[in-house]
Amino acid sequence: MGQLEGKRIIITGAAQGMGAVHARLFVEAGARVVLTDLQADAGAKLANELGKNAHFVPQDVTKESDWESVAAEAKKRFGGIDGLVNNAAIWWTKPVMDEDRERFRKMLDVNVIGTWLGIRAVVPAMREAGGGSIVNLSSIAGTRGIPEHGAYGASKWAVRGLSKVAASELGQWNIRVNTVHPGAVEGTGMFLVPESEFETLFQAQPLRRPGRREEISGLVMFLLSDQSSFVTGHEHVVDGGRTVW
Repeated sequence: MGQLEGKRIIITGAAQGMGAVHARLFVEAGARVVLTDLQADAGAKLANELGKNAHFVPQDVTKESDWESVAAEAKKRFGGIDGLVNNAAIWWTKPVMDEDRERFRKMLDVNVIGTWLGIRAVVPAMREAGGGSIVNLSSIAGTRGIPEHGAYGASKWAVRGLSKVAASELGQWNIRVNTVHPGAVEGTGMFLVPESEFETLFQAQPLRRPGRREEISGLVMFLLSDQSSFVTGHEHVVDGGRTVW
């Protein structure tokens, strides 16, 4: 049996990048997965490739009605919800003094409001199932003040705080909430550095390389699985040691 055998999991932002790697790994581990994304063609194509245990639903995570549809479709398709990965996010860099108000608000809408709506949408089904696990993707930008990450950092610090409160409130129903804080990871839109620059960029990092997407997905899978049944309310940093000092 796989690590996620029989688990019914929603993954947002799953049409490409990190979310797509989550989806592939979870299906291989025995889960039944609902993929969501704004990129309908790419999401539907991936779900088709993954087979009967994957289903795609178009979604804008900032819309409450879309969340209602996703939760309803997960229950209809797979009979319930055991896990949620709030993976969808947007990112850019800009100095605090140059940031635009509306763009800042958009960052918060997607990264924070979308996460909160997701938590709220899946709790009823998780209570019916006797519990569940919610994994919210934050960032090391949610643990440090990284220059030119004002809007993004604010959103990821907010995800960190929201998750702790949710863990405190939802634990009475055996619903666990944890955050994952990746550092630089290859193959994501948030890491666009050529390999020729790795030595300079990572010379002060204990593990002198960027992370692989599968390494993040492996941690997320652990937090969704029964192996982490006594783990909630915590921040799990996976950054090659970048933030040890």
